[in-house]
Amino acid sequence: MLTERRTLLSVSAGLICSLFCGVVVISTVSAEDQPQWGQRYSRNMVSGETGLPDTFDPATGKNIKWVVPLGTQTYSTPVVAGGKVLIGTNNDRPRDPRHKGDRGVLLCLDEKDGSLCWQLIVPKLANPLYVDWPRVGICSPATVEGDRVYIVSNRGEVMCLDLNGQADGNDGPYKDEGRHMTPRSDKPLEVTKTDADIIWLFDMPAEVGIHQHDSAHSSILLHKEFLYVNTSNGLDNKHQRIPAPDAPSLIVLDKTTGRLAAKEDEKIGPRTFHSTWSSPALGEVNPVRDPTEKVSKGVNGRAQVFFCGGDGVCYAFEALQPTPAAGAAKKLKNVWRFDCDATAPKENVHQYIGNHRESPSNIKSMPVFHSNRVYVTVGGDIWWGKRQAWLKCIDATRTGDITDDGEVWSYPLERHCCSTPSIYNGLVFVGDCGRLIHCVDAETGKPYWTHKTKGEIWASTLVADGKVYVGTRRRDFWVLAASRNKRVISSIELDSPMHSTPVAANGVLYVTTMKKLYAVKKSAE
Repeated sequence: MLTERRTLLSVSAGLICSLFCGVVVISTVSAEDQPQWGQRYSRNMVSGETGLPDTFDPATGKNIKWVVPLGTQTYSTPVVAGGKVLIGTNNDRPRDPRHKGDRGVLLCLDEKDGSLCWQLIVPKLANPLYVDWPRVGICSPATVEGDRVYIVSNRGEVMCLDLNGQADGNDGPYKDEGRHMTPRSDKPLEVTKTDADIIWLFDMPAEVGIHQHDSAHSSILLHKEFLYVNTSNGLDNKHQRIPAPDAPSLIVLDKTTGRLAAKEDEKIGPRTFHSTWSSPALGEVNPVRDPTEKVSKGVNGRAQVFFCGGDGVCYAFEALQPTPAAGAAKKLKNVWRFDCDATAPKENVHQYIGNHRESPSNIKSMPVFHSNRVYVTVGGDIWWGKRQAWLKCIDATRTGDITDDGEVWSYPLERHCCSTPSIYNGLVFVGDCGRLIHCVDAETGKPYWTHKTKGEIWASTLVADGKVYVGTRRRDFWVLAASRNKRVISSIELDSPMHSTPVAANGVLYVTTMKKLYAVKKSAE
């Protein structure tokens, strides 16, 4: 396993490993955009796209629509919206000679042919090393609504960008793009038509006092007028303490202005074992009726935001309702909490750093809401903790502390897990760092099959067109039947490792390696 000194966990994912959308369950319809990582709101890694290829071959061009070189380290998952494909990477292969050296990069590509429309360039933060890890670039997937792109940069800035870039002028209120794209020691650059257009910017370290660890990673959840953002608050560079114990792990911003609207106040910071990498999901929990009573028990159908902290706890909060006027940031109202590893150490947690037999757990993947249940992978830290990991199913209709009675079932995984699960036709598909793809029953947690891969799986599985797609860190990309009976359809060896989740949109499958983005389409050459 690579150590943290060589690479960064991307919450892809899945990593993360969080890289997971109402139910609000929203079903994906064939031939449409994919404007967010996972299904809208629920984060389920399932697409309604059909007619996708069973295999492809970069060497011959079979079923390849186009291929675009990226940087040399790509942890972000692509999103597709409004005729554009957006993907985060690094600057090891500069597209603009003005930008030399290590930078975070968000590429906006033309969906038709992969040509560059514009790019966001973000200089790296200064020391310490563990705040903005060298060469990992922008790890966060974008979230798109209309002509607005929401992204978290490598510097922990929540940004609203114009999907059209500078092609339609420099929109405001932010107008200082020339200064932002260069280090402070350099002169501002002239803004060109291939540069990003920043609408507004919210600096999380400056505004809410977070101390990100390794790099920022967040897939922003958009609901009504609000953006829900995990903050990447985590350890110091010596892995001994949380420098910002009172900083929030989850914040809410107004999508129009970037104003801070709310934040969690669950005191997660001191219990965070490594960092906060899991992005939020949302669902509308249907009321459960007791046939012997005339009233519903539990929650009453209002939308809830599900968030997994760096303390190994899954939280549910009431979703914010639109407010007519700005005011002080609210405290998110907790509906329930479920400790996914209740017997793990809870006090002085950082004394267990490096203890691979006994340690607290953290959560790198995103929670998935489906049919009044929340599915989540949890376990010891991939670098610093124990190796055990589980796929858990939680009853989302409860309230309060549901640690003792909220678990529907728990399924042991092979080893560490960064991946967000895919729930499809009564089955759950998920990969782990033990090089296994698992298929289990969504109702009971009963295992149906496992499949051994060549490499560790940090990415999440995608289920689309009756197939399971997933890549590994040893370059092997797998296609299996999404059924109770295991059937391997194909295995393709690609140019470099994969940490990004496959994405299907408008009849095309997008597969991202560390160095290239493949647009794969049936019968393409």
